[in-house]
Amino acid sequence: MAEAHQAVAFQFTVTPEGVDFRLSREALKHIYLSGINSWKKRLIRIKNGILRGVYPGSPTSWLFVVMTTLGSSYCNVDISMGLVCFIQRWLPEGCGPYRSPQTRTLLSMAIFSTGVWMTGILFVRQTLKLLLSYHGWLFEMHGQTSHFTRVWAYLESVQHLLDDEEYYRMEMLAKEFQEKTAPRLQKYLVLKSWWAANYVSDWWEEYVYLRGRTPLMVNSNYYVMDLVLVKNTDVQAARLGNIVHAMIMYRRKLDREEIKPVMALGIVPMCSYQMERMFNTTRIPGKDTDVLQHLTDSRHVAVYHKGRFFKLWLYEGSRLLKPRDLETQFQRILDDPSPPQPGEERLAALTAAGRVEWAQVRQAFFGSGKNKAALDAIERAAFFVALDEESHRYDPEDEASLSLYGKALLHGSCYNRWFDKSFTLIAFKNGQLGLNTEHAWADAPIIGHLWEFVLGTDSFDLGYSETGHCLGKPNPVLAPPQRLQWDIPEQCQAVIESSYQVAKALADDVELYCFQFLPFGKGLIKKCRTSPDAFVQIALQLAYFRDRGKFCLTYEASMTRMFREGRTETVRSCTCESTAFVQAMVQGRHLKADLRDLFRKAAEKHQNACRLAMTGAGIDRHLFCLYVVSKFLGVSSPFLAEVLSEPWRLSTSQTAQFQIRMFDPNKYPNHLGAGGGFGPVANDGYGVSYMIAGENTIFFHVSSKFSSSETNAQRFGNHIRQALLDIADLFQVPKADS
Repeated sequence: MAEAHQAVAFQFTVTPEGVDFRLSREALKHIYLSGINSWKKRLIRIKNGILRGVYPGSPTSWLFVVMTTLGSSYCNVDISMGLVCFIQRWLPEGCGPYRSPQTRTLLSMAIFSTGVWMTGILFVRQTLKLLLSYHGWLFEMHGQTSHFTRVWAYLESVQHLLDDEEYYRMEMLAKEFQEKTAPRLQKYLVLKSWWAANYVSDWWEEYVYLRGRTPLMVNSNYYVMDLVLVKNTDVQAARLGNIVHAMIMYRRKLDREEIKPVMALGIVPMCSYQMERMFNTTRIPGKDTDVLQHLTDSRHVAVYHKGRFFKLWLYEGSRLLKPRDLETQFQRILDDPSPPQPGEERLAALTAAGRVEWAQVRQAFFGSGKNKAALDAIERAAFFVALDEESHRYDPEDEASLSLYGKALLHGSCYNRWFDKSFTLIAFKNGQLGLNTEHAWADAPIIGHLWEFVLGTDSFDLGYSETGHCLGKPNPVLAPPQRLQWDIPEQCQAVIESSYQVAKALADDVELYCFQFLPFGKGLIKKCRTSPDAFVQIALQLAYFRDRGKFCLTYEASMTRMFREGRTETVRSCTCESTAFVQAMVQGRHLKADLRDLFRKAAEKHQNACRLAMTGAGIDRHLFCLYVVSKFLGVSSPFLAEVLSEPWRLSTSQTAQFQIRMFDPNKYPNHLGAGGGFGPVANDGYGVSYMIAGENTIFFHVSSKFSSSETNAQRFGNHIRQALLDIADLFQVPKADS
């Protein structure tokens, strides 16, 4: 998704003194630190397991084993086969609590039972681990997988994008890298894989996200839309009352580990680690690198309205506020007539501009006094809430309405979102909602899981009165939300204004074209006997060639959450097979049967690439980690330098939906979100997010930059429409009027 922007040409430096031995020590130090962080997480999970019941064991199952051992003893049956007597002989005699034989016997049985119980847990866990490590089922019924190494798989992925001379040069660089440099670098990665839970994810988070110095707004953060075809209420405060209450209900389930894991293709559970930092998390700016600050709990949210910041408590004592009480509190903020304090209105623009500038200002002006207290209230909040004075909603009769809605979510006014928070909940004046999400802590399907739960709970569990208010009676004695106090000097105000101008220029340069594709959706695509994702990706290749007259490296994000702490891998969607199909389509001289055959080859290639990415056999993350190690070692690799600097002029992502079954989509077909989107990755490229929304429609979010004379988001969107229709026509799929 937006991660492709950060992954292009990222640079960092490691500057140890001395010879190669010290350089190697630097690499080992970072591998050691990765392992330490990994084991800290494991110990926390072990502690949580003990408190909540060790999966797949529990205190009840331990008691059952103990009672079974005791019962067998009273029946004169030694199920321990002499182990209880052996343990008893090793217990100290003659004093303390072990004096009586009965006590020593009971303690021996308890120790034996505990050992049996823990052995059973370890056996089941290791068995499950072995079963879940098998990914061959993804490839069954699909033929043999490729046996190329990742280096040569990379060459295959770019061969059709290079001329003969360029390809020969890359082939020589790759051969030299594979024979001379790669074996040494790979040893460090193997060592890290033994020591850390995941050999990619921590470096990906640090070097691709947290060390990025460009603005988060547009470049990294992404947005998520509300339900667009139904309306629950027009009352802004009421909608927030239900939604915020549902979010804290979700957080409670998360804390209690009551949320079932998402299943890959309904078969294998995927890692849920990314959910741990969904709430109570803020990205803290630093001069060289940012830090993700995560708290175990937070009892309030931070709210922005008309240039003022508020602290709104979520609890009264130990009781979570009901939706009607939360509505009352939000309404109090909306009715508050107080003006912003000097420098307060555009303060959040600091989070929208460069990270270095924000880090310096934070250290200089927000390290003590009331500014520190107010900033802490924002950064330590469960999440951030923005109450907008504008109204946005998708009107199918006005296509531009969806694009304006998306622009408002992507960047707003550049100062009414706190871009550092894990997510900002945005409420428009007419009750329509959306999210702006920071990308470092997790990927889009994670926030999508929360959003599905929240929208389903809002629509089908909580509900509204006939007048559009939350159900129940308000509590008038609640203490009002607390207005945050600031003392922002003129020097800081000047930096805030400068940051706003930087952010505004970035936002104004973004062209966003969002549209609903109505002729068909997943239902009719499946009749073409191909995956919907492959269908759309090949259509994007056809659309891009018609738009630019050439092909380009294409980035599609694929989940790797079948591995512990896995995040994403790149699927390189522009393949030799897809370009062959596109060229045949553009030439217009081929029979439909031949075009269908070329299309199916391209679709099969794409589906196989997705399977390889999901099962850890992709190209880019491995090369990325080799590049990181090369930096630690001070090893120069022209091959890796070139691979990591290639621009992704077409960055794409499919938005996940129906990860949890909050309702029957066949019964409520209009309860559809429109997905979400992100800014363009390359200055002369496109960002495309799409959601195959049920059986009959697809939503697209296309972004580009006005400053590029080569791109136009609406023009490209129209090419996407036509490409989808043209491919469908090959299979004679019935289409409604477009």
